[in-house]
Amino acid sequence: MSEDLLRYDILIQDALRGAVKKILAEVGRTGLPGDHHFYIAFDTNAPGVRISPRLKERYPQEMTIVLQHQFWDLAIGEHAFEVGLSFGGVPEKLLVPYSAIKGFFDPSVQFALEFDPGKTAEELPEELLEAVEELAKVEQEHSDSEAKQDGVEDGKEVAASPKPKGKKSKPVADATGNDGGGEVVSLDAFRKKT
Repeated sequence: MSEDLLRYDILIQDALRGAVKKILAEVGRTGLPGDHHFYIAFDTNAPGVRISPRLKERYPQEMTIVLQHQFWDLAIGEHAFEVGLSFGGVPEKLLVPYSAIKGFFDPSVQFALEFDPGKTAEELPEELLEAVEELAKVEQEHSDSEAKQDGVEDGKEVAASPKPKGKKSKPVADATGNDGGGEVVSLDAFRKKT
């Protein structure tokens, strides 16, 4: 068998990430149509990901967000998307490069894509990576200062996110402000239904 010098696997992954980008761009323009909603799983350690230190501590490797009822400021960039969500009543802004996405699910129509987060031909611009690093430092200093003033660490949050039927997966943080208690439907579960 010949060696794949064209790297079809990477080309297909990048093309599918482009589809996710187009879907999010459409939702950013017109809102979520009908019953559509999205579970987006991403690697929290991937280059360019920006989440608060509080969320990073809670989700050290992977996080799944739900874009359904309460999200705001969905901004679609060339290499990443940004969205505002509430976690336990605390508003947060997340920046997620498309290359960090591990899964994209729309349970309303049983549509799912899975990705290998490190497998991409796309290189993030150095300016984006530097900006994320600088923001992370500022947010960490701000968080440390607030913790000293409060004298208390963040308490446990109550989980009550919607639970689609299917195989249990990683904790879910959803746009309704609840996190940790939902399930993500796996691609295998979708395949069994079709």
